[in-house]
Amino acid sequence: MCAERMQRIVQAILLGMTLGFWGSGMVQIAFLVVLAMIILLLIGGFTGFCPGLLILKAILPSCDEMKKEAR
Repeated sequence: MCAERMQRIVQAILLGMTLGFWGSGMVQIAFLVVLAMIILLLIGGFTGFCPGLLILKAILPSCDEMKKEAR
C-alpha cells in the first residue's frame, strides 16, 4: 500500500464518519469535519503541500517509489 492510496482511503473513512455524525444528529461535528477537509484539500490543491500526505509518506512509501522499485 502506498501513501497516496492510503490518503484516499482515509478521506473516504472521514466522509463516512461525517455521514454517520450527520445521521445521528451531530450536525455541528459533521460540519467541522467537512470544513477541515475542505480547507486541507484547498491548501493541497493550491500549494501542493498536504500535511496528511506528508505524515503518511513518513510511514508508507510513495506510489512513485513503489513504481520505480517494480521496474
